Amino acid sequence: MDSPDLFTLRKNFTEKQIMLCFNGPISRSLIEEIGIALKNYLTAEHAQPSEAMDVFAVYIEATQNIRHYTMLRGYADADASATVVISRNESGRYVVSAGNTVEAEDGRVLMERIGALACLDKTELKRVYKEQLRKPRDPAAGSGAGLGLIDIARKATAPLAATVTNLDDGRVFFSLCAVI
Repeated sequence: MDSPDLFTLRKNFTEKQIMLCFNGPISRSLIEEIGIALKNYLTAEHAQPSEAMDVFAVYIEATQNIRHYTMLRGYADADASATVVISRNESGRYVVSAGNTVEAEDGRVLMERIGALACLDKTELKRVYKEQLRKPRDPAAGSGAGLGLIDIARKATAPLAATVTNLDDGRVFFSLCAVI
């Protein structure tokens, strides 16, 4: 196996203003450690406190959702991997991107849910959040893009964006992007 061209990788990271990137199996302790690094990075960048809190909260919610999903599905390490990137866009906004392998049907449901949330303004998102908060939780239901996804949409400064990429095994790679 050839070693990666680190200079080109570094150059791409710099051009795309990527400040943090992770790819691999994700555990609770790893989520915590990366979260600490993210907080330190945001502090060093002198991010506004509310902006830093939103970036951190979205990172935590996205990675915990991935971890919960992969555990619920019983995925092995290779399939339980997450890809997480924290960057800045051309407007200077923070961008939290996270992705993982999901069952095709789960990817379809997520895309529908995100599409529905992307059409809502801040007032409507708040209403939907409160409605979801009041709903009784079905203990038989697994995970279901509930409060956490709505909360990510509420913290975002632009509609959530998501994609699914078909994989050879019939599953899909789901990617979520939130601009803070």
